Amino acid sequence: MPSRRVRPHSLLTPLSLSPLLLALALLSGTSAAQAQQAAPAVTATLAGHAALPADTTTPAPRDAGAFFATSGKFANGARVRNEKLGSEPSYTTAGGSKPRATGGALPVKGQAVQGFSGIVALDRDHYLVLTDNGFGSKINSQDALLMVHTAQVDWKSGKVTLRKTTFLHDPDRKVPFAIQNEATEKRYLTGADFDVESIQKIGNTLWIGDEFGPYLLQTDLNGKVLGVTETVVDGKNFRSPDHYLNSRLPNLPADAMPQWEVRRSGGFEPMAQSPDGKTLYPAFEWPLYDAQTKTFEKSNDRIYTHILEFDVAARRYTGKQWKYAFEESGNVMADFQLLNATTGLVIERDDASEGMAPACAGEERPDCFARPAKFKRVYKIDLSSTDANGFVRKVAYIDLLKIANPQRLAKRGPNEEVFSLPHLGPEGLAIVDAHHIIVVNDNNYPGSSGRQLGKPDDDELTLLDIQALVDAK
Repeated sequence: MPSRRVRPHSLLTPLSLSPLLLALALLSGTSAAQAQQAAPAVTATLAGHAALPADTTTPAPRDAGAFFATSGKFANGARVRNEKLGSEPSYTTAGGSKPRATGGALPVKGQAVQGFSGIVALDRDHYLVLTDNGFGSKINSQDALLMVHTAQVDWKSGKVTLRKTTFLHDPDRKVPFAIQNEATEKRYLTGADFDVESIQKIGNTLWIGDEFGPYLLQTDLNGKVLGVTETVVDGKNFRSPDHYLNSRLPNLPADAMPQWEVRRSGGFEPMAQSPDGKTLYPAFEWPLYDAQTKTFEKSNDRIYTHILEFDVAARRYTGKQWKYAFEESGNVMADFQLLNATTGLVIERDDASEGMAPACAGEERPDCFARPAKFKRVYKIDLSSTDANGFVRKVAYIDLLKIANPQRLAKRGPNEEVFSLPHLGPEGLAIVDAHHIIVVNDNNYPGSSGRQLGKPDDDELTLLDIQALVDAK
């Protein structure tokens, strides 16, 4: 398909703290976490927009077996196997408290391509995109195969074409625990084995961040597992309730429960790599749990999470880490990429709102968004500028709900002067060039309906000119 050169657009000049305000903050002993509230907003401009239909499927490999000819058979919470295609309607409580129909249904024929939890830019028109684990948990994703796709984007038409699908597999038994397809030759991995959320390409290998362990998976470009690394920092194992060593409950309710620090679905959603490819920076999506205080970690009433450092050649964590403070309780870190050796971009979003209009006025109803999209941002951070407690400095941010659209390039939603990404989960970003990024959403297929009421969200690929954010100091 013909490529289209996208011209950069002028952006608003970033704001900055005045020297007087900065001096007062320092003199008063204001913590870095508090000072981060003053990170200014700058404007991003829509430079391209494309989408893959929500109901896109792909056939399972022939040697995977008949079980994987359909997917979503256990999406009712594994209460009972459901083989009848399209018989299980999907609902969401995102953006409200009452179930709202998304318009989607399971099971489906083939493997649901699902939402994209991670992305790697090969060039402006070609990307590696990572399908999320399946249908939300271990128990309902046994028939969902783990996949990486090579996607081609035609920015003029807004069409996304999947050129290749690579299925993750473990024929050499590198995974340290029993998997869903343990007794098979190819040993294809499923959403019951790993919850794959972030991806980086380094040389001829892929590094994938997982949430169940959390683990780091290394595969070759054909998806064959080369290794699985546990999360060990300063001699301590960081585990989630879905770690295989936590899979056995005690004999009696009064007996001691397994211990974990990483909340369910709170593992390596974000992961950056250094420009030289020697280092990975996986981060926890959610704050870690503090067993002593019985709450999430916080400092000066600010909830925070951790960015870790991983030596690729040595395949071990260095022990170095940074703290990232959230602007609001309940926010999560959805992805992290480096612009250069010391500055990077973080998607910080809430985990409870989606949709824009129509918004409910007063009573919650199924024909409106009870809790419209509120906090969906990309922050620029400086790893070289931290306070005494290790908090990184937030430099500036763009608001994904307020994107300039002067050339009216939107292919989904209102194509107006201001464009929005109203999804529950803008979840992946990649650096395209010196001043462009691409953002993708995880549509939790078929469970998210933020772009249009009663319609499952498509997989949108959004190209943004972020020159003002790159220039922010």
